[in-house]
Amino acid sequence: LPVRHEDAGAAWLLERRSAKAAMLVASHHAGLPSESAEGKKYFMTPPGSRYRLAETIEHTERHMAKYAAEYAQAGVLYVCDTGDGAGGWSGLTHRIALSCLVDADHTDTAANYRHAVPKKPAARQWAERAEALDRYVADLSVKRKDDPRNEDRRAVYERCASVAPDSGIVSCDAAVGSGKTTAVMAHLLRVAERRKLRHIFVVLPYTNIIQQSVDVYRKALVLDGEDPTEVVAEVHHRAEFQDPDLREMSVLWDAPITVTTAVQFFETLAANKPARLRKLHELAGSAVFIDEVHAAIPTWLWPQTWLWLKELAKDWGCYFVLASGSLAKFWENRDFVSAPESIPDLLTPELRARLAKVEEQRIQIQTYPQPLTCDELLCFVAGKTGPRLVILNTVQSAAVLADHMRAKKSDVMHLSTALAPVDREKVVERVRERLKDKVSTDWTLVATSCVECGVDFSFRTAIRESCSVASLVQTGGRVNRNGDWTAAEVWDVRLTGPMFNEHPAFRYSREVLKKMIGRSELGGSASVAVTEALRRELILKDVQSKADELRQLEGDEEWADVGRLYRVIDSDTETVVVDPELVERITAGARVTWQELVKGSVQIWRKKVLDLGIRQLDRDGDLFYWTGPYDREFLGYM
Repeated sequence: LPVRHEDAGAAWLLERRSAKAAMLVASHHAGLPSESAEGKKYFMTPPGSRYRLAETIEHTERHMAKYAAEYAQAGVLYVCDTGDGAGGWSGLTHRIALSCLVDADHTDTAANYRHAVPKKPAARQWAERAEALDRYVADLSVKRKDDPRNEDRRAVYERCASVAPDSGIVSCDAAVGSGKTTAVMAHLLRVAERRKLRHIFVVLPYTNIIQQSVDVYRKALVLDGEDPTEVVAEVHHRAEFQDPDLREMSVLWDAPITVTTAVQFFETLAANKPARLRKLHELAGSAVFIDEVHAAIPTWLWPQTWLWLKELAKDWGCYFVLASGSLAKFWENRDFVSAPESIPDLLTPELRARLAKVEEQRIQIQTYPQPLTCDELLCFVAGKTGPRLVILNTVQSAAVLADHMRAKKSDVMHLSTALAPVDREKVVERVRERLKDKVSTDWTLVATSCVECGVDFSFRTAIRESCSVASLVQTGGRVNRNGDWTAAEVWDVRLTGPMFNEHPAFRYSREVLKKMIGRSELGGSASVAVTEALRRELILKDVQSKADELRQLEGDEEWADVGRLYRVIDSDTETVVVDPELVERITAGARVTWQELVKGSVQIWRKKVLDLGIRQLDRDGDLFYWTGPYDREFLGYM
């Protein structure tokens, strides 16, 4: 529009002493501001005003009487004329309020410009879905009758389906391979039915394990005559756009069940930008399953995030299950929370002990003392019993090793976020098929941490680039998963060489891991080891200072700074479409669903986008398209 219209709305509301409403109207395009920046406007030349746009104030004042008359003629009724009525709002309340406003605005805009009619979400039908899941698991149990872990999975499922805690946050300390995916869902469906909840969210740490969980849930929970994609929505990475022409592609959280990433979920809680906040209000009155919680977010984010989860449970009707095969119980530690507390576990102590006993016999963790070059790593990998899994810390390192191994005629596969989700799904399926072959085992999968948690792979040996205690423990979950061998090796290694790049986010966790391995502190309970590692990471000076800074900014209502600082993955990336057909359709103005967009695109560092001259696909720079070589079978865009 030729004039930024939000200034008139903010001015009109400020005249009526509704500061919160004025702030929300002022924020519905620009995002929630930082209060200190708003206060500085009074000292501008000429002086500005809180929640106003300096360049528009004069225009607004000249036309305000006309605007007010038009509103009165249109029958607009203003009912909050007794003051603000919003004292003591938390940061989360500000974000949910803006979410309501923005979703209404974006929905109306789509209807106006694109004649898009919002589609009614699928019915919840929690009780019917719980019955369908029971049947699915019963059939699965029959098919796995010879699996030695079948009885453990049945016990976990029955316990989760029957327990009914009164609290708003519970844990599930269930070992690898014990069937958390279906057991926790059985629990949440019953909680959702009993508490009349709106949605169920499943939050996973990595994009590629979403498809695995989505496949299970769609087979198990979709009723006759339903569209599986409307019942169980999958959200891989960011697909949120300011451009009105792209808003139809935005990912909303309105399906009965949404499976999404930790990046998408947690960064939405902290966001200040409208495109990301648009969906947040759907979270109120919902159940949330945060799986592999140890890997969900960096250590320094937990002190503030825990406060948000507690507020959502207490004030917004949410119910959380925090689960992992190596559960870090940070809520019991004073370094994370001001008042340590205990939350109930879905499993009984006896059942957890029974599962832990199986874990002790499954893998052996070992470390290689010297850093390895690319050639040395290749030889080290080749000397281990296959099939082998190698997990490296960066997309570049994984691509370098995989390419080097292929050049040396090794039988190698590659899996990382350099491949679009639609292509990663195909690689995952090929890996599963190869793992079924118990004769041809001399091959290697080189991957990033995207396969570390939750993926139903069972390799003979794993080699993990040094990262963290939790990562090493979780890598063990991709080895000898079903106890096929007496014991299997999981190696911790360090790399050196110009083509291997170091991930800065793992600097402190690598330091803690090295010390704990050196002191033989990784034996025994995985949960105890991971919890202790997280505690040691947090008390390191730089980590603690970042946690304190975030909490201070939230307390000081510095919303823009919180949104900038809170990063699950500390990377500035852009959405780049790699599917040429998709690019043609978007360029031609054809309608493209957000599901298609997500599956046909990748996330690339913004610096790389600029360096490589990757072209914009939309006018606002929300979307780019790839013009270089793309190897959908092996290396992706690398």
